[in-house]
This record gives sequence, C-alpha cells and structure tokens, in this order.
Amino acid sequence: MKWAQWLNALIGIWFIISPWTLGFSQISMATTLSVIFGAILLIVSFWAAVQEKAVNWSSWLGWVSLIMGVLVIVVSFSFSLSAAAMWTNAILGVIVVILDLFAMGKSE
Repeated sequence: MKWAQWLNALIGIWFIISPWTLGFSQISMATTLSVIFGAILLIVSFWAAVQEKAVNWSSWLGWVSLIMGVLVIVVSFSFSLSAAAMWTNAILGVIVVILDLFAMGKSE
C-alpha cells in the first residue's frame, strides 16, 4: 500500500500551497493551519512510504496522517473560504482519510 502513502504525500504538498493557489492566503489562521497540516501530512506519509514495514492499525504514522485528514476537513468548514477552496480541501481531506483507512486495514 505504498502508493497510498505517496498519494497522501502529494496531497500534503497541495495543502501547503493551496492557500495561494485557491486564494485564501489573506486568512492568516486558515493559511497557517493548511501549511502546518500539509507539512505534517507530507512528512509522515513520506516516512511511511519509505519504510520497509507496511502501515497498519498499530502504526502511529498512519494515525497521524488520518488525523491530519480529519483536521483539514474541519478547517475547511471553519473559515470563510470560497466554495472552491472549501470543497477542494474538504474532498482531499476525505481522500486522505479513506486512503489511510484502506492502507491500515489492507496491511493486516
């Protein structure tokens, strides 16, 4: 399930650049949280992808990635973002959660 971690790492990069790409960089708290959550997602997903052992239910890397996905969903609806920004980040957050659940469940 390494492809799921690589895809989550790419989504983490998107969360880092999305404030400027989707035009909500003027909302400082939303920008800060998007960059922080994206960086954490990128780091843990990359780390999980390069490890020999697969991510499973007992792996903290999978859980951190899953939590970042949930937090991105919450943040997407917590600020006055445009509809495009809100739904893009929320849908990608859902994809992160699904990929993590799939990867953690598949490895056992």
